[in-house]
Amino acid sequence: MKIRCVITDDEPYARKGLQGYISQIDFLELVTVCESAVELNAFLKKEQVDLLFLDIEMPYLSGIELLKTLADPPRVIFTTAYEKYAMQGYELEVLDYLLKPVSFERFLRAANKAFDYFSLQEQAKPQQEYFFIKVDSKLEKVVVADILFAEGMENYITIYTRGRKMMTHLTLKMLQERLPADKFIQPHKSYIVAVDKIDAIEGTILTLAGYQVPVSRYQKEELMEKVLQNRILKR
Repeated sequence: MKIRCVITDDEPYARKGLQGYISQIDFLELVTVCESAVELNAFLKKEQVDLLFLDIEMPYLSGIELLKTLADPPRVIFTTAYEKYAMQGYELEVLDYLLKPVSFERFLRAANKAFDYFSLQEQAKPQQEYFFIKVDSKLEKVVVADILFAEGMENYITIYTRGRKMMTHLTLKMLQERLPADKFIQPHKSYIVAVDKIDAIEGTILTLAGYQVPVSRYQKEELMEKVLQNRILKR
């Protein structure tokens, strides 16, 4: 399991230190580094990540203020020089609260806590063979094994199977919670794809049953690792 994470801090030395720590932990995947909460907010509009290493006191917008504006934020580990925000942090249900300067031992404990949290989330996912969604005025049965991919458009998704597509009032995240993590992958913020239905990968495009799905540059490494590991025939 890889935990996709982002560092956000206005202090260069703090960003560099966290980057070094993350590089030593194999289950953490650093997606990007932001210098402000404003920059992070713009990034989260384009990409989905699991975990934020988030400073609190930053120009224009604090880490706490940003979290309060997000309807469904990623999980958070605060990294700050100030103890006074600890209560607010726990009210926001952050995973951990790291005081600067952060030692590697303390960082590793926080990272392991995140790993345990996400592992439990994966285990708790229901393994359903099918589910029902509301399409117009009726309930439609969706067999998980038939799904090619799903496309998200704000609060609506379209689920594609062979010969059928169904639009319903759900978010991609809500759909993802119903799908087995080992069989589906999110190559782009707006798409979820069935791994075993991928016919071809060329550059930043996936092909499935004649459909083409884009691959985000932030997701490409994880996609290739999950799709192609132990599946390439070599001479």
